[in-house]
Amino acid sequence: MVFLLAEMCWNVLISAGQLSPKGLLLRKSIIVRLLEDVTNRKASKEHGYYIAVNGLKEISDGKIRELTGGVLFPVTFTCITQRPMKGEIMVGSVEKILKHGVFLKSGPMENIFMSAKSMSDYKYMAGENPMFMKDYSKLEKYTIVRFKVMGFCWMEADRQFRLLATMAGDFLGPL
Repeated sequence: MVFLLAEMCWNVLISAGQLSPKGLLLRKSIIVRLLEDVTNRKASKEHGYYIAVNGLKEISDGKIRELTGGVLFPVTFTCITQRPMKGEIMVGSVEKILKHGVFLKSGPMENIFMSAKSMSDYKYMAGENPMFMKDYSKLEKYTIVRFKVMGFCWMEADRQFRLLATMAGDFLGPL
């Protein structure tokens, strides 16, 4: 997995009820609200998945919103992110098995599809616990798999990436 360090500038809105004349409480409110915002946004097309806020660089002067009484603070911070890359080798676990392929999960990425056609010589075995088999190797639910990213796309409605994976290549497959 590739982790990146991104510098970002977001606006953090603090409601009138959270404002305090003590500076430390205001700073704490801004940091807590920033962490909530990062968690709620989950990911972006440009940066990938937000893993952790790494450092707070600057909190600029706030601007009062006349209608609500809240204060908008421009905040500059660094954040560790994870963004998929084409050709990247990743490790994930099998979450769902279908006749046409499997769905994998790797870290925050939950929509990774690996087609049966890209699983060199694996055959689908139906039953109560469906699986793909090849000689003495099998892919069943919760199997850990090393795979290569063939492509990906950003889904704005879900705020996540969808990946297409393959096991075609050296040292790829179940671990």
